[in-house]
Amino acid sequence: MNINNRTIKKNRQFYAMDIHVHTPASLDYQTPEVTNLEILQKAESRGLEIIAFADHNTIAGYQKLKDEIEQLELLEKLNRLLPEERSRLLEYRRLLKKILLLPGIEFTATFGFHIIGLFSPEKNLREIEHLLLDLSIPPNQLDRGDPAIGSSVDVIRAYQLINDAGGIVIAAHANSTNGVAMRGINFGGQTRIAYTQDKNLHALEVTDLELKGSRSTADFFNGTKPEYPRRMHCIQGSDCHRLNTDSTRKKNLGIGDRVTDVSLPELSFDALQELFLSNDFSRTRPHRHTEEPAFDFVQAARDEGSNIIQDFHESMSIRSGKLYAVLSDICAFANTNGGSLFVGLSSDPHADPVGVPNLEPSIKQLEKEVQNRISPPLKLTIETQKFKGLDIIRILIPRGEEAPYALDDYKIYVRDENETNIAVRDEIVTLVNRGLQSHSQLQLIITDSLTPLKVENTIPPSQQPEKTESEDPRTGVEVITSVVRGGKSFFTVRDLRNGNIVKNVTQASARRLWHYAITRYGEIISSVASSDIQWRGNYGLLKQYAQGKTQHYDFILRNGESYRFFFGVTPDGIHGNWKVFASDEDTI
Repeated sequence: MNINNRTIKKNRQFYAMDIHVHTPASLDYQTPEVTNLEILQKAESRGLEIIAFADHNTIAGYQKLKDEIEQLELLEKLNRLLPEERSRLLEYRRLLKKILLLPGIEFTATFGFHIIGLFSPEKNLREIEHLLLDLSIPPNQLDRGDPAIGSSVDVIRAYQLINDAGGIVIAAHANSTNGVAMRGINFGGQTRIAYTQDKNLHALEVTDLELKGSRSTADFFNGTKPEYPRRMHCIQGSDCHRLNTDSTRKKNLGIGDRVTDVSLPELSFDALQELFLSNDFSRTRPHRHTEEPAFDFVQAARDEGSNIIQDFHESMSIRSGKLYAVLSDICAFANTNGGSLFVGLSSDPHADPVGVPNLEPSIKQLEKEVQNRISPPLKLTIETQKFKGLDIIRILIPRGEEAPYALDDYKIYVRDENETNIAVRDEIVTLVNRGLQSHSQLQLIITDSLTPLKVENTIPPSQQPEKTESEDPRTGVEVITSVVRGGKSFFTVRDLRNGNIVKNVTQASARRLWHYAITRYGEIISSVASSDIQWRGNYGLLKQYAQGKTQHYDFILRNGESYRFFFGVTPDGIHGNWKVFASDEDTI
């Protein structure tokens, strides 16, 4: 098992980053008289340590800077530098020692969506030009910097090509104009999901990173939404087309007006790429002025509470069985969507933390227990954190690629909203199929490395028929039917989050939500006509109740003479016609 050393975390520091900077090489740049040197100087004055030139459909801006430096260095070698040229060369060298400048592009894909590709400063710029040609930029337009050029390559294909070229792939201003997550654009939900969850996409650039609450884009893509199970790294960038903020139009930002802090072990492209490939979402934060309090991601996690990707344990002592609870959570997260565990504090945001005494022996014991008791081997990250003066442990668990994962060889756990439960037969079958699918994909990759796969004739998601959006809620469970065998009732239930159907559920075998659902189902199935139901057409509310900090809903759907029943639906699962029963604060 590969467990990252927690000393790596202690050596990290935060760097201020703006990876969406345009230069006069972009056709729509608003102050074309600005020089590249002035851009670097402005970045320094704003305290930036990482920037990227991301011009529209061209690498010409970065190429111009590189050519200028090479020309100055040639003149220096020939001893022909004028004083002003020497001063400019020395200034370039000083700034580029201080600032990591990355070559990048902002590509225009189908629907006019913008995609940022970032590359290592060591990458040959000719390779980026070849990438632009593969992205269907006409050869005679490579230096034009026109945002209107492009739009002939599908978003998914663009993600793949940029990733295959070694780039970091970021959906530009994803929640805004020309963004893949922008609401109100008339294209199907399945396409939107694909464009924001694709495996080759590393991050979303958003314009509301500093917005708190359920309305923010980062909160929407936090991994708890049934249709968006992959948690996404969210960052912000200025998308500046000028040196300074426009005094007449504040939305025309200047360099460093929207900045992200990133926690890295070193100032390098490789370190930045590693961050975006990790499932550690505490290492990015909106940049804050020195007088503002630092962002506390541990407290933010407590405010969010336990959910399908996050939980808390006050301790992991062996005697009380709390170590086993931690191990079962690790197993469950690996079998579901991955997630984070905090040890040393409760989920109550107002309770004082307990901390982890004997920190080093506790971590070594945890590492040993995971290695010996969870199979197959699982790659984790274990880190120590200080919270209110006490040591706590944070465990990052990825979504496992070799499901099902088992504790003590045969106990298979899954995560069900904010609970960890033993998987039942049908869930185990689903996990086995997932593991087989991952294995098949690995075999396909190996085969493809030997025999190139031709994909030019594949139909991109934007041109494929859309799947019909289901009216069913997206969380909770549906009780489908019940039968009596030998005087005992057996129920068939459907997990609305993932669509898994589980048969032969009994009162004795049911987990908490299932037990509640089949109990309520038994109470109401024979008395629908006389029940107190709030009907809105064919959609009905049976009950609304609070569980912890979350509202839950029991719904009924009328279909002619028959009915369907949905229990324990959370606000994340409410959409379509069901929204009439929830407040605006409960729905997204």
